[in-house]
Amino acid sequence: MDRDEVDRALARLGAEHEAVETSLLALQDHAGRRLLEGAALSGVTEERWAAADAAVTRLWTYFDAYSGALAAAREIRERRRWPTREDLAELTERLRGPGVVIAGAGAGGSALAERFSLAELVARMNELYARSLDVVVAADAVWSALPARIDLLGAELHRTRALAHSVGVRPGEHPSGDDLEEITAELAELRARVIADPLGFWIPVAGSSAPGGGRPDTGRYDRAARALDDVRREVEAVLTVRQDAEARLIGVRDVLSRADRTLAEARTARVEVLAKIAASEVPAVSGPPTALQEELAAAAEYRRRSQWHRLSPLLDSLEDRADEELTRARESLTAVTAPLAVRAELRGRLDAYKAKVARHGMAEDPLLIERYDTARRMLWSAPCDLRAAEQAVLRYQRATAETLVPRQPLPEDHRPAGPEEEEDA
Repeated sequence: MDRDEVDRALARLGAEHEAVETSLLALQDHAGRRLLEGAALSGVTEERWAAADAAVTRLWTYFDAYSGALAAAREIRERRRWPTREDLAELTERLRGPGVVIAGAGAGGSALAERFSLAELVARMNELYARSLDVVVAADAVWSALPARIDLLGAELHRTRALAHSVGVRPGEHPSGDDLEEITAELAELRARVIADPLGFWIPVAGSSAPGGGRPDTGRYDRAARALDDVRREVEAVLTVRQDAEARLIGVRDVLSRADRTLAEARTARVEVLAKIAASEVPAVSGPPTALQEELAAAAEYRRRSQWHRLSPLLDSLEDRADEELTRARESLTAVTAPLAVRAELRGRLDAYKAKVARHGMAEDPLLIERYDTARRMLWSAPCDLRAAEQAVLRYQRATAETLVPRQPLPEDHRPAGPEEEEDA
């Protein structure tokens, strides 16, 4: 190397020395490194930090050796403005040759010495620094992300537990109460694991050259958050039941009361049908279901005791079944009064045909009068034989139709001859 080459090499190595020193001091003061030094670690983090911490110690050893070798080379260069051939030869050896000897730098931390050139030493320091920084940055990223999110979720869990307790959602009494206990245990265990083994929750990104290239693994946290959301929705649903319980209970009572009144009307109508209609099959009318009344009383008791988690599903069931009961009562009334509806339809049909006969001036026809009186006597007598009355109405209809058919005129050659026609003959 000539003088200019030596000066350029010293300037380059000096810049690298300054850069390495700045990086080491930054690593030394990194918040993640201080946390790693003071934490009770376990798992993957404990293993990787032990290796990284040893690497940082070696880094400072390498850096001290590098600083000494660089200082010695600078001292030789500064002896003379124009170095001698011997000086240049010595500087060439120091700057390019493997003249830096470091004890205990062998593989596995053995006591063997290892020789480096300054360029090789810089490359080794960069390698160790990158590995150590990767551990520190990854651990710091997990600690910066997950514990804070877990704590926020824990605060939300606390509020949900308080609300759940107020509406009776408790462990052993409601599935969501048991879920809250499981989520509480999961968050506590997850936080302890994250603090002790942050690198166990780190997902490296393949191909990334940046220190700590990757992202925190939030899978367990996300599952706990979703489970808490499910519980919160269930608790809010129970809370809605508490707010609407009185109105819903009144609504169920009203529907059941209407069903009872409809059934009572059906029973009364059945007695009337049996008295007024003969030879007719009238279905029996059942009484109101006692099970619904018992469940309604249980629902009122749940409301009185603020057992909203029990009231919620019972109210849903009661509303559906009360509607079904009202529908059944209405169908029963319709089935019971069907014979009366048939009799009313026959009466209306009979009167309609009588009015039609009157409009055509046939009201005094003996046959029609006789058949009308027969049908009317059957329909207005009790008990009424619907089958016989229907046949009587049909006979009246047929007689009416036959009477109202217009008479066909005789053909021209069949008409009787008039007086003028006889004289002409």
